[in-house]
Amino acid sequence: MTKFAKILSLVLALTMLCGVAMGEGAQTAAAAQTEVDMDAYEAASTEIYEAVLGEFYKVYVDAKAEVENLSKRYAEMAIAEAKILGSAVMIPLESRGGNYAITRIAPRSANTTLWGNDSDRVHQMIIVKDGILKSSEVEDLRNLWNEVRGTGTYDEKAKAYLTEKGYELTDVYNYAYSSDPNTWDVLATSKQADSRAIINTYDGLYEYDEENEMQPALATGYTVSEDGLTYTFTIREGAVWVDSQGRKVADVKADDWVAGMQHMMDAAEGLEYLVGPDGCNIAGAQAYMNGETTDFATVGVKAPDDKTLVYTLAAPSPFFTTMLGYGVFAPMSRDYYTSQGGQFGADYNPEAETYLYGKDPDHIAYNGPYLVTNSTKENTIVFQANENYWNKDHINIHTVNWYYNDGTDALKAYNDFKAGILSGCGLNSSAAEQAKADGLFEEHSYIAQTDATSFMGFFNVNRHAFANFNDATAVVSPQTVEDAARTHQAMQNINFRRALLMSLDRGAYEAQSVGEELKYAALINSYTPGNFVSLPEEVTVQINGEDKTYPAGTYYGQIMQDQLDADGVTAKVWDAETQMSSGFDGWYNVENAKVYLDKAIEELAAEGLVIDAEHPIYLDVPTFTGSEIYNNREEALKQSVAAASDNRIVINKVDCPTSNDWYYAGYYYNTGHEANFDICDLSGWGPDYGDPQSYLDTMLPDYAGYMVKALGIF
Repeated sequence: MTKFAKILSLVLALTMLCGVAMGEGAQTAAAAQTEVDMDAYEAASTEIYEAVLGEFYKVYVDAKAEVENLSKRYAEMAIAEAKILGSAVMIPLESRGGNYAITRIAPRSANTTLWGNDSDRVHQMIIVKDGILKSSEVEDLRNLWNEVRGTGTYDEKAKAYLTEKGYELTDVYNYAYSSDPNTWDVLATSKQADSRAIINTYDGLYEYDEENEMQPALATGYTVSEDGLTYTFTIREGAVWVDSQGRKVADVKADDWVAGMQHMMDAAEGLEYLVGPDGCNIAGAQAYMNGETTDFATVGVKAPDDKTLVYTLAAPSPFFTTMLGYGVFAPMSRDYYTSQGGQFGADYNPEAETYLYGKDPDHIAYNGPYLVTNSTKENTIVFQANENYWNKDHINIHTVNWYYNDGTDALKAYNDFKAGILSGCGLNSSAAEQAKADGLFEEHSYIAQTDATSFMGFFNVNRHAFANFNDATAVVSPQTVEDAARTHQAMQNINFRRALLMSLDRGAYEAQSVGEELKYAALINSYTPGNFVSLPEEVTVQINGEDKTYPAGTYYGQIMQDQLDADGVTAKVWDAETQMSSGFDGWYNVENAKVYLDKAIEELAAEGLVIDAEHPIYLDVPTFTGSEIYNNREEALKQSVAAASDNRIVINKVDCPTSNDWYYAGYYYNTGHEANFDICDLSGWGPDYGDPQSYLDTMLPDYAGYMVKALGIF
C-alpha cells in the first residue's frame, strides 16, 4: 500500500468518466467533482499506465538491470525512451538557455555540470562591478574555459582577463527569482524552487567546481571496495554547523549524513527513490521506506566514528559518485534537528506544533558558504557569507541578493539590470527590442548556452481535477461533464495524442519569449538530451526483434531515432550532422497530424465517440494571463492546434491571473488526481546524476516516478 492509499480528495467520479447521463450536459465538470477512495484511483492508474507506458516499462526494467556493460545499458535506455516519446504522453519543449542575454557575470564562473544541484551554487562567480560585458568578451571567456578546463586555473585567468580589460570586480551577486521556497529543508523537497536557495546554505561530501571537476568538500577522500559495493569517506576536520546568527551549534561529523539520509527517507517528499532499487540502491533502504523494518541500523549508511562515513550498496551503481552533488546526499545535524522538534522513524511528524525544522531560514543549521539574513515573501532573500565556513577564504561572492519578479512586467528584469539592480538577465522578445533601442544589444548581447534541463508539455490521460486542489474557486475549467468525458476518452487513444503532439507549433510558441531569430535555439525533441551519453564500446541490441550493432561513440540520440523509425513514428529527435537532439523542431508536422487525427477519429467512432468541427475535443491549458509572454505562448499553441486539426481540437486557455494560481494548477500538485489541466507546460526535469536513468526513472509507476503524476496517474 502506498503512502497515498488512504487519502481522500476531490476527484471526478469514475462513473462520470465512463459515460454521461442524459440531461447532464450543462453541468460543469468542476461541479461534478466528488470524494473518491484512492484505492479505485490507484487501480485505474495501474491499468492506464500499462496501456500507455507498458512498452517503455518492459524495456526499461531490463536496461536498468544492466550495470556492467554500459554500452548495452545506454542503448537499451535509448530504446526505452523512444517508447515513451512514441506513446505521445508528453511533448518536449525547451531547455534552459538559448535566449539572448546580457550580463556582468563571467561565463562558466559557476558550475555548469548537467546534473545535480551544484549548478545553483554561486560562491565562485566572478562579477564585474560596473559596466556590462561585451559579447566578444563573453566569447573570449568561454574559449578560455575550454582551453584550461581541468587545470584549476580558470578562476585566476578569468579574473586577470577582466582586470586587464579595465573592470573592477565585486563580491555581490544580485538575482531575480519568481517563486519563494516552500521549505528550507533540502531533504524534504524535490522542487528546484526550494533547493536552488537551500543549496547555498550547506556543503556535501563532494561538489563540482567551476571547471565541472568533482572536488572534495566536507569529505577529504574516499575508497571503493573491490566488489564496488562499499564507499568509505573521510570527513573533513574543523567544519562546523551554525545557526542563522552564525553561532556554532555543532561540529560536522559523519553521523550528519546518517541523520540526513534517515530524515530524507522519513520525509518521503520525492527524493527517496534515488536511494532505493530504482536509484543507487543503498542496502536496506527500500525495506526501511516500505516499513518492513523500523530499525535504521539495517540501512547501509553508517558512521563508525566521527570522521568515517560508509555507504553500502545492494548492487554496484555505475553513477553513485555523480549523485553526491544532489540534495539527497545532504548532511543534517542530528542534534540541531531534534532541538527544532524533529524526530525520526514512526515519530516523524512535520505537522506537530513543536516541529519547526525547515519552516523558515531561522530554523535550519548551516555549514555552507552563506547564512540567510533576510527572507521576505515575494520580495527579497539575502544571503551573507558565513564567517565560520570551512572554505571562507576561497569564495568570490560574499553577499547574494534575490529580488522577486512575478513575471507580469516583461521589461522588469531588463530595466533592473540596466539600473544595476541585477547582475545579469535574459532578454525576452520585448527586452531584446528595448535593448536595441537603448543601444546595448549589438555590443553586449550574446546567446546563452543551453543545459540538460528538459521542460515538457504533459498530456493528462486521466484527468480528475477541474479546479485547483488548494482552492476550488481558482482556475475553474469551462468544460461540461460531457466535454470532460469526451476528452478523457480521446486522450486514451494513442493516435489522438500523436495528432495533438504534431499539431503544436513549438517554434511559434518559443518565439513569444525569445523572438523569431532564436525560436529554435532552446527547442528540444527528447526527454534525455541525445548527446547526454555515448557508447563507450561497440554493442549489439535488438530493435523490434532485429539485431543492430552500434560502434563505440554512438550517441544515445541516434538509437532513439532508430527505434522511433522502426516503430513508424514520423518524428525527428536526432540530427546526425550536428549530433544534437535540440535546435530544431522535429515533431511539428501538420500533414502528419492530420493523418494521425483521421486514424484516431475512425478508431474512436467505433467506440461511439464522434469528433468533428461541430463536436470538437476541448483541452484545457492553464494560462498565466498576468504575463503577456506566457499568455502569447499559449495563444500560439491554441492557434496551431486549431489550424492543424481543422478545429476538431480546441484549446481552452484557462485563466490564471496570478503565478500562484498557475503553479497550483500545474506544478504544486502532489499526485495525479490533483493535476488541473489537459495539457500543461509548467514542469520539467534536470538530471540528478550522470546517467539516463536520472530522467527515465521519473516515468516509473506506483508513485516511484516523479513526473508520472503529470499524466494524471499515481
